[in-house]
Amino acid sequence: MPKLSVNIDHVATVRQARRTREPDPIAAAREAQLGGADGITVHLREDRRHIQDGDVERLRQSVTVPLNFEMAATEEMVAVALRIRPQTAMLVPEGRKEITTEGGLDVAALGDSLRTIVARLAQGGIATSVFIDAQERQVDAAAKIGVSICEVHTGPYAHFFHDEKTLGPLAQMELDRIARIGAHIRLAGMRFNAGHALHYENVAPLACLPDIYELHIGHSIVSRAIFVGMRTAVAEMRALCGPTVSIKLA
Repeated sequence: MPKLSVNIDHVATVRQARRTREPDPIAAAREAQLGGADGITVHLREDRRHIQDGDVERLRQSVTVPLNFEMAATEEMVAVALRIRPQTAMLVPEGRKEITTEGGLDVAALGDSLRTIVARLAQGGIATSVFIDAQERQVDAAAKIGVSICEVHTGPYAHFFHDEKTLGPLAQMELDRIARIGAHIRLAGMRFNAGHALHYENVAPLACLPDIYELHIGHSIVSRAIFVGMRTAVAEMRALCGPTVSIKLA
């Protein structure tokens, strides 16, 4: 049964639409924990489009589960991470014009520059994760620079699942690819996480993969929470990540 880390970025997206104080991401994190979240994830983007610096500071003080801090590999974000000291820092690619993260970090190309960042974070007691595409060369590069965790980009799997309306042959092909990469990650001595575009219909097959440690899911949970509340939305997703998948959505 993989752990579930809930990304609360889009609670802040709603707040920032009016530049006001509500809804509060910290309250959302509290409700997510009550619903069974094993961790909380936030992405402090360079353009501060949703989560703000103060949010991360308050989350670090208030959450009782591990905080995963998604960040670009920049000096500014390293400084924030070392000040906040989350349990994990996940290095992700970041583009100002993108709506959401569009692909994995090219660790194979950026290895030398990332190695120093990973070492600095480790000195601060922070485990480093990298968000990568399902490619062996990216896993090998991640192992060389000393990261602890690889999170596999599940966007292609989710895309085909959506097009085929089920776990069809193309979605199954991507699922098999993720499983192979997961095994490669574990053989390299790192933790195997996965995330991106996962939702209530497509998560169960992925949750059944061997050796998967944690799933990171945000948008679909926040969307569901509009109708049923954060606590219930997280509990429903938590159940789908378990050995039984008989839950029905209202």
